[in-house]
Amino acid sequence: MGETERETKRGRLLGNLLLTLTALIWGTAFVAQRMGMDSIEPLTFCGARMWMSAIAVGAVALLTGRRADPAGTAERAETHRNTLLGGLGCGFFLASATIFQQMGLVTTTAGKAGFITAMYMLLVPIFGFVMFRKKNTWLVWLAVLIGVAGMYLLCVTEGFQLTRGDAMVIACAVLFSGHILCCDHFAPKANPIRMSSLQFLVAAVLATAAAFIAEKPTWEKIASAAVPILYCGLISGGVGYTLQIVAQRWTDPTVASLLMSLEAVFAALTGALLLGERMSARELIGCAVMFVAIILVQIPLPKKTQ
Repeated sequence: MGETERETKRGRLLGNLLLTLTALIWGTAFVAQRMGMDSIEPLTFCGARMWMSAIAVGAVALLTGRRADPAGTAERAETHRNTLLGGLGCGFFLASATIFQQMGLVTTTAGKAGFITAMYMLLVPIFGFVMFRKKNTWLVWLAVLIGVAGMYLLCVTEGFQLTRGDAMVIACAVLFSGHILCCDHFAPKANPIRMSSLQFLVAAVLATAAAFIAEKPTWEKIASAAVPILYCGLISGGVGYTLQIVAQRWTDPTVASLLMSLEAVFAALTGALLLGERMSARELIGCAVMFVAIILVQIPLPKKTQ
């Protein structure tokens, strides 16, 4: 029993460390996305990075995906169906969210984008209540109100106006909320690795199609942004999502979501260190208020005793 407890603690510690690393990877990806905009249009960048992710996660799916298939024929067919539907739905939300995020990063900072994107942790319980009548605690609604206040301080300028970039990243947060709800619905009933690889493939096709409609992609432009594309595609997409899946086998979901919310902090820190971005006192207060809300929304209340 003692040995089992020690193994559980070691696994939990490893999972927490991997999720912190995942948050660091995702946070620094905002800087790579900003740097990529120096030489390439946002839709072309999205398409290229999604193809990199699709290739990376697809390779993992080919090597490991079949091991997770259920033994029964009926169960296997149901798993394949959910994998297909989940991959299509999640791919649509992932492509849409990433496109809005990338377009927003043209005119807003990496730090602000990181915190605004993290609003999905507040939006998910709201949409869950509206769409599925999933009840939330009073602490969740308090966190939502605090988060709205933080958003106001961070984004709303004089005259109650959002910048164009801020508004696009807010749309990104809404779409990422849809992505999370779609994952929650299909992932438990699907092959998660294959579903992830399919979502990246769908996102790559959609983003590439949008790029050819609205922009003029060329190999020269893609080559000029090769480093940011490779980082966002292989590291942020392929490695980050794989680490998340592996780590959450051991870590409590509440702790996991809290650790992943550190993405916003890492985005602000790396934006300041690597890009020289600076926030006003009002914006820094807004970030702090939003981070408090992000933490509150993930704290479970103790169950009532009889």
